[in-house]
Amino acid sequence: MINLFTIAMLQSETEPSSAAGAAIGGVMMIIWLAVIVVMIAAMWKVFVKAGEPGWAALVPIYNIVVMLKIAGKPAWWVILFLIPFVNLVMAIIMSLAIAKNFGKGTGFGLGLAFLSPIFYPMLAWGDARYQPQPLAPPKYATA
Repeated sequence: MINLFTIAMLQSETEPSSAAGAAIGGVMMIIWLAVIVVMIAAMWKVFVKAGEPGWAALVPIYNIVVMLKIAGKPAWWVILFLIPFVNLVMAIIMSLAIAKNFGKGTGFGLGLAFLSPIFYPMLAWGDARYQPQPLAPPKYATA
């Protein structure tokens, strides 16, 4: 009769080496850290291009407030970023507005929303200039 210890020993000898898994995990962590560093640098540069302090990219909630300011949206919208699923819609709207204020189109704005690690560095180190759009007067105003 085979006991549980023998089965455990047989399984441990047939499993692949955990060193390979650790190496893959280490490489993935280095890649992830590199993406984070590039995103922080890109956000810093975008903030500076828009006339905002670059260090604001490092402060968690404040960076959303600054991004809303760059997008030309009210700061109270940061509350909407705390609501699940609503925050996804708000992020898309904000990305479209940021792209517009940097002279880019809707496609670039969608790229900012869905492929941020690619499009924010393009915005940061590209030739885009911050040109905030003037707010349109309310439609119900009378002259």
